[in-house]
Amino acid sequence: MHGLYVMWWVQERHVPVEAVAVILAAGDLAVTALEVPTGWLADRRGHRASLIVGSILQTAGMLFAWLGRGVPGVLTSCLIIAAGDAFRSGADQALLFQSCAAIGRESDFQTIEGRTRSVQLVALVALVLAGGAIVHVWGFAAGWLIETAMSAVGLAIAFAMTQPPPQTDAVPSLTPKARPEGRAVRADGRSTMGLRFAWLIVPASLLGAVASAAVFLAQTAPDGTPGQATMLVASVTLAEAAGAFVGARFAGGVGVQWMLMGLGITIVAAPLIAPAPHLGALVTVCFLMGLSYPLRAASIQRGVADGLRARAASLASACDKAIATVALLAVGMLPRRRR
Repeated sequence: MHGLYVMWWVQERHVPVEAVAVILAAGDLAVTALEVPTGWLADRRGHRASLIVGSILQTAGMLFAWLGRGVPGVLTSCLIIAAGDAFRSGADQALLFQSCAAIGRESDFQTIEGRTRSVQLVALVALVLAGGAIVHVWGFAAGWLIETAMSAVGLAIAFAMTQPPPQTDAVPSLTPKARPEGRAVRADGRSTMGLRFAWLIVPASLLGAVASAAVFLAQTAPDGTPGQATMLVASVTLAEAAGAFVGARFAGGVGVQWMLMGLGITIVAAPLIAPAPHLGALVTVCFLMGLSYPLRAASIQRGVADGLRARAASLASACDKAIATVALLAVGMLPRRRR
């Protein structure tokens, strides 16, 4: 139902479009605000436990989105889903890294993270298309039933996971020379989480914001059609998936991430002042965005202490959302030129 929930609320539940827009914005703000607190809880109470709580909230949110009515129902579902997203964000990467380290395969984290992100994005495209077909044939109730069931399957998977034991050393298999991006860790193994950490997470956030802004401009072009919009979303999502797949094996630290950011900004800088960026530029910058995220995830997990892994990943995610929101607001106020 990823591509149909707005239509469901507006056309089937008769919620005003303006109210839906405000509520969705409130949900995004809630995720950003909850990222760091839920990351702290995940580090304190266990990453597996955080994934379970997030999956429970996700399932409940789907039920409210399906069965809730009016503005209270939409608001409740958005806030519950936002809380579920926040509990899972960061905890997933932290649990994966700890699991890899526990079996002596810490170096495989980036490969698994990149490939998983790639598969997730490809699956998203497939599920959006499948959701449209299911609703067309069997109606919205069937779509929501399957969506809720899939959330319940995710909860079962979270319960089946195992929390690995904590590491005695912050990053036992990597020396400072082998970890140039690990400046966020002091000699005693504790993360400073300060400006040097920001230097690590900001490049991918800026690149993601530029990509989101460019795609938004293309989606809101005055001469666009529904078919073009569908092709655009599918193309950029698959481009990001391809970038994540390549990023699974791509070597590079924080310097490479800044280079990717600079390249992405250069590619879309000129089209941003036009009515809509060219598809080639969008595909390229989304590929670079997909490439940068596995690199950053690996740098974060290798560069922070064991008790800060979920918090660090959540902070990076919050940074992504905050910068993307500012970028979207900025491009939304740009004057548009008609062809």
